[in-house]
Amino acid sequence: MKKEATMEKEKKDKEYNAVTEGITRRDVFKGAIALGATAVVSGLTQPASAAAAPKFTNIKACVFDAYGTLFDFNSAVAKNRERVGDIADKVSALWRTKQIDYTWLRSLMRQYKDFWSVTSDALDYTLEVYGVQDTKLREDLLNAYLELSTFPEIPAALRELKKRGYSVSILSNGNPFMLKSAVKSSGLEPVMDNIMSVDQVKIYKPDLRVYQIAVDTLKLKEYQILFMSTNPWDAVGAANFGFKVVWVNRSNAKPERLGVQPDAVIKTMAELPDLLP
Repeated sequence: MKKEATMEKEKKDKEYNAVTEGITRRDVFKGAIALGATAVVSGLTQPASAAAAPKFTNIKACVFDAYGTLFDFNSAVAKNRERVGDIADKVSALWRTKQIDYTWLRSLMRQYKDFWSVTSDALDYTLEVYGVQDTKLREDLLNAYLELSTFPEIPAALRELKKRGYSVSILSNGNPFMLKSAVKSSGLEPVMDNIMSVDQVKIYKPDLRVYQIAVDTLKLKEYQILFMSTNPWDAVGAANFGFKVVWVNRSNAKPERLGVQPDAVIKTMAELPDLLP
């Protein structure tokens, strides 16, 4: 029994060392599946708080999700709040929910439509649910999505990253036209190096092919890319792919139960520079 316990400990030590020597999460999870393991290393399944998280090293590029991370999708309805009326918050919430639902369903159905079409369809569903029949309001809500407001801390945080020499890019479900419009209207053009869209692969996050776009475009290894998203399913998807990941948990949501977690959790993007050298 003592000999078996010693052998088991040595086995676990070897697994831990393999991870800490730079193997990506994707490689680790492939190995775990091959071994029939139900868990890999406990340190990979628990997100760190901003205060406790060590600084990331060997990072060459910072890649951001767009909607909900850099841009406040609720601002589209907020700009038209008086016209939408008392149901404004409900309209905004359902619009976003259906928008994301449609990306997942279309990916599973292999029936890709670009994000502008998905966003339009989700809005039409929402307006019908709440009995809104106003063609001009519909048009204005969609156009507002091209000029979404950034969260207040975003411009300063991105400028600081650029000042430290990091590449700054977007990797988003949005199509190129939508993303370029939002970046231009928000004044982020001077700090943005790349705008990468799922349009290149015709499938939505969290499909692995989407995250591969960043690796191919930036010509970096997965572990050299730090990925930020407010959407927990996106943060988990990126971590599963092998990126270093920071979950920007603005809503104090609970972690997803999908067997992998981001490397750090922050409340706003203002905390991000503190995690980097």
